[in-house]
Amino acid sequence: MSTRADVPRWVAIPAVVGLGLVALPILGLVARVDWTDFVSLVTTDASRAALWLSLRTAAASTVLCLVLGVPLALVLARSRARWASAVRAVVLVPLVLPPVVGGIALLATFGRRGLLGEHLEAVGVEIAFTTIAVVLAQSFVSLPFLVISLEGSLRAADAGYADVAATLGAAPGRVLRRVTLPMVGPGLVAGTVLCFARALGEFGATVTFAGSLQGVTRALPTEIYLQREVDPDVAVALAFLLIAVAVVVIALVHRPGRSPW
Repeated sequence: MSTRADVPRWVAIPAVVGLGLVALPILGLVARVDWTDFVSLVTTDASRAALWLSLRTAAASTVLCLVLGVPLALVLARSRARWASAVRAVVLVPLVLPPVVGGIALLATFGRRGLLGEHLEAVGVEIAFTTIAVVLAQSFVSLPFLVISLEGSLRAADAGYADVAATLGAAPGRVLRRVTLPMVGPGLVAGTVLCFARALGEFGATVTFAGSLQGVTRALPTEIYLQREVDPDVAVALAFLLIAVAVVVIALVHRPGRSPW
């Protein structure tokens, strides 16, 4: 096996151990799946409702993260002001918080007695323990992945092309669409995939902020947790299904030779 000149041979050992740390638990899960009854285990009414809800809310939260995260990453990448570091630190907080803490924070903000929730309640708008709460919880934990990935790509990209386009008379919006975003396409795609995958697997913030109402807020991770005590075979089958969906999404986006646009 050929290696690059800057890759010592000894790094293969910790690399293989690192791969094993991730791959072996997945193989262990695959070995536990009851393949003879797999289809029936993952096609119950509760399982199908949870999977459909997870896919819908993960897609919605990914769109929300794109709408909010792309401008945020652009501002952070282009700003040299001191406040940018403070804003970046705030954006990264969900990465280090236990998800349940994020759920409590969301509940304190959007709950019936929350900072904004009590005012929304007064006009008849309820967010906590609804499908919207699932989307917000998933967005809260997923947004940093998109911002980090895209900001890094924006900082690494050559800003000279954008400057040339601007000097030729292109408006800032046109420069962004036609020059900047195409240059950082791989970073944007990677951030979007990470965002969707993180939203698909979100549990702690969701169950704390949205609860567990079948068909409304009970996403697939919550269904897996509940089935773990009731029917372990169903929990294992659904866990494998969740991993399989995430792997398929990542494989489709990062397949060899695929253009990011």
